Amino acid sequence: MTALGVGFATGFSLILAIGAQNAFVLRQGLMRSHVFSLCLFCAVSDALLIAAGVAGFGAITTLWPGFPGIMALAGSGFLLVYGAMRFRAAWAGGDALTLQGRAPSLKVTIATAAAFTWLNPHVYLDTLGLIGAISTQFLGSERMAFGAGAVIASFVFFFSLGYGARWLAPMLRTDRAWRVLDAGIGVVMWGLAAKLIGGLLV
Repeated sequence: MTALGVGFATGFSLILAIGAQNAFVLRQGLMRSHVFSLCLFCAVSDALLIAAGVAGFGAITTLWPGFPGIMALAGSGFLLVYGAMRFRAAWAGGDALTLQGRAPSLKVTIATAAAFTWLNPHVYLDTLGLIGAISTQFLGSERMAFGAGAVIASFVFFFSLGYGARWLAPMLRTDRAWRVLDAGIGVVMWGLAAKLIGGLLV
């Protein structure tokens, strides 16, 4: 497999797991709300982090040992709050109406995506750490190709998730379906928060 292919496979496998950011993109895609801007923001953010990792900044966790802990604390707090919001929405219901236009503004959407992206310590470990470490097995143009492959994977994934979500829209026309979705997202958020907090206590 070429360096580009290895980079694509590595990037795609790391981002494939359903996490807080992916769940948010999925929900916005279902609402068809600011999908392009959101997917572009997430993909570009990933690209910047991947470029930093490939460029050799994976040593940041070595130079600043407390960095992962700070990000984990901030990220877990945000996940707990957002998870609570989704549980509240599931309890209250009425989110089926978002398909007819009641949706967050672009500013709120991007701000939320920024929090999910930049307050997630796993993003730094995956991009600055793991992808940066794997890239060291390549030299020169091959290393750049590896990084390009990982960046392409992010763009393919986010835009596929955001725009592919609309195929699920017919199944989510009812209030009950949205309650189930919001409750499921809340469970994911709190589960991730618990994992981050657990890591801090080890």
